[in-house]
Amino acid sequence: MAIDHRELYLERQLPHEGAGGFLRRMARDFAIHDWLVLTYLVLLNLAVLNAPAGAIQAQSLHRVFGLLAFLVITLVLVRGQVMKHDFAAPLLYRLAIYGTVQLSYFFLAEILPLVNSSSLDFGLYHFDLHVFGLEPALAMDHWVNSLTSEWFAFFYFGYFFLLALHVIPILLFSKRERVLGDFALGMLIVFCLGHTIYMLVPGFGPHQAMADQFQHEFPHGMWLDTVMRTVAEGGAQKDIFPSLHTAAPTFIAMFSFRHRDKMPFRYTWPIVAFFAVNIIGATMFLRWHYIVDVVAGLALSTTALFVSGWVTSWELKRRSALGLGQNWPRFFGKRQPDEDRKVGRQMATNL
Repeated sequence: MAIDHRELYLERQLPHEGAGGFLRRMARDFAIHDWLVLTYLVLLNLAVLNAPAGAIQAQSLHRVFGLLAFLVITLVLVRGQVMKHDFAAPLLYRLAIYGTVQLSYFFLAEILPLVNSSSLDFGLYHFDLHVFGLEPALAMDHWVNSLTSEWFAFFYFGYFFLLALHVIPILLFSKRERVLGDFALGMLIVFCLGHTIYMLVPGFGPHQAMADQFQHEFPHGMWLDTVMRTVAEGGAQKDIFPSLHTAAPTFIAMFSFRHRDKMPFRYTWPIVAFFAVNIIGATMFLRWHYIVDVVAGLALSTTALFVSGWVTSWELKRRSALGLGQNWPRFFGKRQPDEDRKVGRQMATNL
């Protein structure tokens, strides 16, 4: 009969541990992505705390502290094994780990100018001219017409659907621990690092910084008007470097290609890659990003792909060998896939 190392560990420790023992056990059960999101939210709180005092700072601090408090409470409940419900605990955990990072973006419109009032548009533009010899947003100005504007606006807005069609099914329904861990960690790296760098390299983008250099105005259209309205109402405005409209779709495309031996990625990766290429083009055609923003986004997505693959493999082996909790708590006690159980047994034997 298989031995559940985690249950044996809990049986031995729980009756005798005090508060210190509980915290040590909980911290030992933390996954890499727990530490990543915790660090990101702590840095976000410190950035807002050190910003000039005022009504906006107080409101922003209230919001980001709320995200941090929600994360910490959830980690105590779930990683501390206080909450063990097979549906509530995994759902709460996903909302705290992934949801707080996504939600924090909608606070950046106030936070970014608060923590860094400068703009590096001039430097980014001249970097493009010096290194690449052109600025794509200006170079594509003569392409502007109803057809091209609607084409690129459709794909730019399609970014949100591309994220939703991968994030929701994988986080909520994936039965493969390796696929779930690889995808979730990679996306968290993209957004946590991206949001943090926004505060260090602020800018408005060519559409505002170089508005007087464009000769053609975008014509009205269903998709273009939708994009412009969405960005005006929900965008962070100074969120250009790196381009997350580049990083996230590129990561999803490379992730899908990496797992092309599995369903549904075997058939979806070419479609995702096609969307990613057009979304990247749209970021420059629609004048949101400089080419250096796109290059930084590509570098971020590539880094996230390699780091997430290696770290997820290491994390799953560590947890199996030491009898720790699940990397991402599974709904309704889903069993660990055979490949991961085999790896865990091998490591436990070696130890």
